Amino acid sequence: QVQLVESGGGSVQAGGSLRLSCAASGNIYNLRMGWFSQAPGKEREGVAAIYTGNGITYYGDSVKGRFTISQDNAKNTLYLQMNSLKPEDTAMYYCAATFWPGGIWYSPHEYASWGQGTQVTVSS
Repeated sequence: QVQLVESGGGSVQAGGSLRLSCAASGNIYNLRMGWFSQAPGKEREGVAAIYTGNGITYYGDSVKGRFTISQDNAKNTLYLQMNSLKPEDTAMYYCAATFWPGGIWYSPHEYASWGQGTQVTVSS
């Protein structure tokens, strides 16, 4: 289990960009790490994920071509570059990690460690 802390959220206009960071308490190598979003009254949804052992990435259909997930093992940090933001992207964004990468990447139940979240608000 690792401790995770998100940062980088904020308020932007539609079409703008944000870069979210997730700082981990230890080495993030050989983990599946993901970004999830949760809007008020809705379920937590998978945005993107990466297996840090080989760099293979996964994206939700709604963010493909707009968001990019990446890692910096030397800094023990996960990133989410968010471009061409839409009002529909407005949500709390959470970083998550698991030692077991065999499950469905976009299922929150597969992840054991979670950060406290960072708010992203996109206005029209």
